Amino acid sequence: MNDKYSELKSRSNRIFEWTKTTPFNYVTRGIIKGTGLEDKDIDSKPFIGIANSWNEINPGHTHLNSLAEAVKYGILEAGGIPLEFCTVAPCDGWANGNEGMRYILPHREVIADSVELMVEAHSLDALVTLSSCDKINPAMLMAAIRLDIPTICVPGGPSFWEIEFSPDYTGIDEKEYDNFNNKVKCVTCASYGACEIMGTANTFQCLMEAFGMTLPNAATIPAVTNMKYVLARNSGRQIMTLLKKGITPSQIMTNESLENALMVDLAIGGSTNSALHLPAIAHEMGIDFDLELFNDYSKKIPTIANVYPSGKYGVVDLYKAGGIPAVMNRLKDFLNLDCMTVSAKPIGKTFRRSQVLDDDIIRPLDNPVFHEGGTVVLKGNLAPNGAVIKQSGIQFKDMLNFVGPALCYNSEGDVLNDLAMNKISDGSVLIIRYEGPKGAPGMPELLAVTATLMLKRNLERVALITDGRFSGGTSGPCIGHVSPEAYVGGPIAVIENGDIITIDIPNRKLNVNLTDNEIQTRLAKWQPFEKPIKSRALLKYKRLVTSADKGAILKF
Repeated sequence: MNDKYSELKSRSNRIFEWTKTTPFNYVTRGIIKGTGLEDKDIDSKPFIGIANSWNEINPGHTHLNSLAEAVKYGILEAGGIPLEFCTVAPCDGWANGNEGMRYILPHREVIADSVELMVEAHSLDALVTLSSCDKINPAMLMAAIRLDIPTICVPGGPSFWEIEFSPDYTGIDEKEYDNFNNKVKCVTCASYGACEIMGTANTFQCLMEAFGMTLPNAATIPAVTNMKYVLARNSGRQIMTLLKKGITPSQIMTNESLENALMVDLAIGGSTNSALHLPAIAHEMGIDFDLELFNDYSKKIPTIANVYPSGKYGVVDLYKAGGIPAVMNRLKDFLNLDCMTVSAKPIGKTFRRSQVLDDDIIRPLDNPVFHEGGTVVLKGNLAPNGAVIKQSGIQFKDMLNFVGPALCYNSEGDVLNDLAMNKISDGSVLIIRYEGPKGAPGMPELLAVTATLMLKRNLERVALITDGRFSGGTSGPCIGHVSPEAYVGGPIAVIENGDIITIDIPNRKLNVNLTDNEIQTRLAKWQPFEKPIKSRALLKYKRLVTSADKGAILKF
């Protein structure tokens, strides 16, 4: 065998290492031939895994089968053998507002584990990932850093909302329209791809690119365009270049590229779920991620992407304005420009020729959407280890400081019932607890509550605090990830109706008007609220999951 090819197949050659001098060698080889490969393929060409998250349930992933075909063409053209396998990929939209949402976040570790197990079980030489939505994107990055074989990520891209095709189009924010049909079009997918807001799905497609794990401009190219297909094919070719050069994720995903990803996240008004997933990714990198980094960098990096929920436009508009390369060019004086990328060149060289094509969509640094970064972390006697809010998504800026009486609930369903019966008054601070990683379990998003509040015009001065999570598209004074969570005895567990809550976002404070002694006295009498859980998957997750401020990673 040619030494060059032997080096490229150093992993897949291990399949035969123990048995090559025994008759069992013919058994392994014979089974592999069942895939249609010949001896010359098995012996001379690298095996390139394609970790696809295609399915017919999630509209953000339904088109990934065609992108996988494009990746295969690229791999074949460059001399590799593409071997596709699938992993699970849930749709948050299906699960929001019902029991299904408990099962969503646990998928992150399941996906990362499944990709790791498939690649290692079959000794694949390199990897291409395909994903679009919320937990799946960070899971692919987690798997990539674990495996540390040449890997390139292909993001599925944003969808088009139906409002994009309306003659009245001025943006995707429903507040732009009075007509109810237009409002509905602002939440209706007109194509495959990730929902067109800067939610968790598009945020992490963008952060994949900021990390350097995609080809330039991969994140915001719309899902159903020819350019997305071309990018997938080019990614298939490029994985062979990475294999030949020995460039692996540990050379790309470094502390410096993590800083770049965080700065881009703040600039685009990224999802608050970044405060879960970036620490989890950092953990796989061997880095202890301190949530205070959000506060440190938010003072330096303003929100410049005028994309919903921080602005009025969609991610497709962001693509038209220049995409992530243009955003990074705006931030170039802050970024670490020498970080390696899957393009096999430093990230600074990948965007140096990019231009902003619309200054209203990608704002100049001196005329931002919001003068600080999107996501910040609050602390105080209500959240000693931190809580998270997207300050750039608060429409009424007087709500950056808010004082009000607590109205406490032990589940999302109870809040929705009271909202339906008009039992909640303006000026309240809703406390929704036992929705954390262990308490729910599964740390569900509370999008059904926040969306209902948004639509009730008589409840524009209501704040929400929870140990659960929010959709990346949530706007308003919604504070999540309160840590420690209620189930483990965090102060949120003993808040009572009428306690006065003080929210001070500019000073990063979240407090209840109780002394430490009063909190400890209440906790001494407290017993956790237990939810009936029969699912063995959730019970296992509940036992192993850690706090939200640690990324809700599993420890065992």
